[in-house]
Amino acid sequence: MSIKQRSMAQMIKSFSRVLATLLVTASLVSTAFAEGAKDNMPMGRTATAIVDGKYPASYFPNTELLGADEMRITALGTGMPNQTRAAVSISYLVELGNGDKFLFDLGSGMLANLFSLRPDFSKLDKVFASHLHVDHVGDLMAFHIGSWLSGRYTPLKVYGPSGSTPALGTASFVKHMQEGYAWDIATRSGALPDAGGKIEVTEFDYMQENQVVYQGNGVTIRSWPAIHSLDGAVSYGVEWNGLKYVFGGDTYPNSWYMKYAKGADVASHEAFLPPKTLAAYFGWDLGQATYVSTRIHTEPQAFGKVMSQIKPRLAVGYHSVQSPENNAAIMDGVRKTYDGPLALARDLMVINVTKEQIKVRMANVDEYVLPPDVTMAYKKAARTNKKQVSAKVAAGKWKGYTPPPMPKR
Repeated sequence: MSIKQRSMAQMIKSFSRVLATLLVTASLVSTAFAEGAKDNMPMGRTATAIVDGKYPASYFPNTELLGADEMRITALGTGMPNQTRAAVSISYLVELGNGDKFLFDLGSGMLANLFSLRPDFSKLDKVFASHLHVDHVGDLMAFHIGSWLSGRYTPLKVYGPSGSTPALGTASFVKHMQEGYAWDIATRSGALPDAGGKIEVTEFDYMQENQVVYQGNGVTIRSWPAIHSLDGAVSYGVEWNGLKYVFGGDTYPNSWYMKYAKGADVASHEAFLPPKTLAAYFGWDLGQATYVSTRIHTEPQAFGKVMSQIKPRLAVGYHSVQSPENNAAIMDGVRKTYDGPLALARDLMVINVTKEQIKVRMANVDEYVLPPDVTMAYKKAARTNKKQVSAKVAAGKWKGYTPPPMPKR
């Protein structure tokens, strides 16, 4: 064989390898799209499949296809009511390989972290509230309006517990929040899709034990009571495709969690600041700090005892004030009673879960991220009842300015 022939043969062999690789990649992408619902991607972003379970060290939003059998959990907020830039209030996003997405709690400040992911807001219409503290539901209306502006054209569905009286339940809370934002909602109707301005509430008995509160598309979500401040706090379990995620909300260690969180792949539960650390942070006396840390919440050693009993594939602690000293105090406490797989959650921590492995990373996001793109269905959704100011207010328009003509449709 001549040199020219050998060179040509090597080129053909090399091309064949490249083609084979492309075909495998295309097959993986095609399978992921076929078995899981495709998200509306931001312009300029192309998601690719994870091959052989090898994830990048950081998670870059909208660059990875979620596997058809995979769950992704993102901590949107892990901190306290007095939030910081690094730790806003509690919220978790759960995404499944079938295309479903669920939000657990909408604590104040979480919206900016959610927007930094540039999600497909047309799919973010289901919220589950663990209880009605501001650091768990403070961004409800901000999310309602923000998601309505950004691609959600169906009613927002809110699931949450009843209270010891009707006034202390989720339905009453949402009703009064809508009334408080009536002017805001009214001004946007007509410009935005009609249905997206609505909120549908499903309130369930806070004392029900491991009963179904949501079921559809192969997903089952159950609730059970939690012990926190007053009656009306709950925890949730998400079951799908043989995987289970438990969102504890805020709670004192309780027998319901011990019973129903067993078998969880990922079990999240608060690991609050220990009494001395809490006292120093808030300037409280030790008695007050001990009461809050060990009677209203779950301090680190108690968290460790809980996880040692239920033995999840990964234990996730949250609800703290992020600082090197505080995190060290929490870790020291947890490791006195628990030596299993552990992640102390931080804002924008991402947990990918399959039956083979659990991968914990941090999301890498832009500080000035652009708004997400919207779907064609959002653009075509019905819009009626446009608003305008009264004649007496319109009469105050300055004559020195003439707006440009409206474009033709």
